[in-house]
Amino acid sequence: MRTIHRLDQLRNEIASLRAEGESVALVPTMGALHEGHLTLVRAALKQANRVVVSIFVNPTQFGPNEDLDAYPRTLEADSALLEQEGVDLLWAPSADEMYPDGFATSIGVDGVSADFCGASRPGHFAGVATVVCKLFNQVRPDVALFGEKDWQQLAVIRRMGRDLDLTLPHVDAIIGVPTVREEDGLALSSRNRYLDAEHRTKAAALPAAMREAIAKIEGGEPVAQALAKLEQALLSGGFSKVDYAALADAQTLKRIDALGDRPARLLVAAHIQNTRLIDNMAVRSG
Repeated sequence: MRTIHRLDQLRNEIASLRAEGESVALVPTMGALHEGHLTLVRAALKQANRVVVSIFVNPTQFGPNEDLDAYPRTLEADSALLEQEGVDLLWAPSADEMYPDGFATSIGVDGVSADFCGASRPGHFAGVATVVCKLFNQVRPDVALFGEKDWQQLAVIRRMGRDLDLTLPHVDAIIGVPTVREEDGLALSSRNRYLDAEHRTKAAALPAAMREAIAKIEGGEPVAQALAKLEQALLSGGFSKVDYAALADAQTLKRIDALGDRPARLLVAAHIQNTRLIDNMAVRSG
């Protein structure tokens, strides 16, 4: 595996792969890798001859009071994991390399970014869309893989890919990979390592409450009532705040108050021990 820190070197490496007729998959990450990331890598290895993983803690998607400085940076350990998995290129640019002096462009994706994390983290999805667009243009992959744990992020990236006619050959080349979970159901996240043992145990209340709410909604209980019970279960179970708990159309991300014929998604963001956790699960349509 080759680790690259400069854009000109990355472009030379990608050009060499293309000259050899190789297909390329991209897995964008912010590092602090866990089994969820490695699942993306393994899926990528089935999609293309060569796999590029990016590790970049993107400052533009963090708000002024968020955890940019505290976000775990474990490049050496991450590199070892990726090499074991058979990754070909690790793209690990600095912030100055990604955003050179005078950088002045931001991409906004309306609609799917407006609610949920877009409302509670202003500017977050503009930062995500901008950096992912740059990664697509830098690597020019045939496919790119993202975890479904951040369902709204995946929707934003797919919408951007459609709207900007990016270089991926078709929209299906932006692939969502199902969420990887711990034995107690908690979705894997780099931020889970912020939690001490007590709060890590309590965090399992999140997927448990979500599964219970889904069972109630699919069983015919009014959505608002089921969501209110979900929020109360989280607050009673050790969470300090619920940013949102909502049922939404799985594609448009518009809130819905009843199941219909279209796929739906339950989306939740909640805080525990000063850590914000997000999750989502599919809900069977009516």
